[in-house]
Amino acid sequence: MTARLDRRQTLNVIAAAALFTAYRPRPVLAAPPDLRIPDLYGARMAFSDQAKALTGKEITLAGFMAPPLKPDVKFFVLTRMPMAICPFCDSTADWPRDIVLIKTRDDIDWVYFNVPIKVTGVLELGTEVDDETGFVSEVRLVKAEARTL
Repeated sequence: MTARLDRRQTLNVIAAAALFTAYRPRPVLAAPPDLRIPDLYGARMAFSDQAKALTGKEITLAGFMAPPLKPDVKFFVLTRMPMAICPFCDSTADWPRDIVLIKTRDDIDWVYFNVPIKVTGVLELGTEVDDETGFVSEVRLVKAEARTL
């Protein structure tokens, strides 16, 4: 025996299906994990287990933009503490050991050295020498975007 739906029942089924479609649970996209620059390192400046586990994944770091090496580049150095001078321009300056090279997708909007920023990008670990600049880095965020806090 087949049951036939009358017009009212048919409309109720359509309305219920529309509501289910409109309000069905959707996957929540998780925000990249927020890390601090010191979280990238373990004992004796080795990479932390957390950093190793996040290699190749998108993360977010907060810090300060070091003064640029030269204008019109798509990278900058993120530091834990503000730096007023370019450490590559003054041999007496102490360059902090906990820095991260940031390679951006687009041109960089420079911000003052003492303005905190948040950078999101894909974490890379290990020694790399940039072909264009000769800059040697151990920790990088690539495909990165920065914003002021």
